[in-house]
Amino acid sequence: MPRRAAPHRGIDVHYGEPLAFDGDGQATRPSRTRLKQKSQDLQALGVAVTELSSERLAAIDMPENLRDAIDQYRRTKSFEGKRRQMQLVGKLMHNADEDALREAVAAATLGSAKETLALHEAERWRTELIADDAALTRWMLLHPQTDSQRLRSLVRAARRDAAGLTPEVRQPRSQRELFQFIKPHL
Repeated sequence: MPRRAAPHRGIDVHYGEPLAFDGDGQATRPSRTRLKQKSQDLQALGVAVTELSSERLAAIDMPENLRDAIDQYRRTKSFEGKRRQMQLVGKLMHNADEDALREAVAAATLGSAKETLALHEAERWRTELIADDAALTRWMLLHPQTDSQRLRSLVRAARRDAAGLTPEVRQPRSQRELFQFIKPHL
């Protein structure tokens, strides 16, 4: 009986995929469907990376040829040129640290969500402060470092603007000032 070599357990050197083994212990290659899906996933990740700001992109550790391909993608104007360049980006992503890129995209997405949440919170506080005197007391309890005299002045001005004027005549300057005063405290 011929001696059979022990199967190599690890990564397929041609496809970068984990090896699968059949019932006889022989290594099998990943299916074409699986390879296509991985390529499409990497290409989608590449699209997300290209949409990051220049500052965030510069902070990511990636191969220089991938960075150049992303820069070229951003400069490309035609649809077909962008499509082909994105295929190149997807191909080069095989050599990049996929987890680091996914983390960078997630951090950018989460960062913008946090900023949006902070803006909504400031809007909510502005509305409450204009509508109710008790909100001013709650604000001062939560944020004792706030300049209370300045805050009361801004609230009075915003109430005065909101009180008797129709939306066409109203000047929302005092409400903007109140919003800008509240925003850094949140």
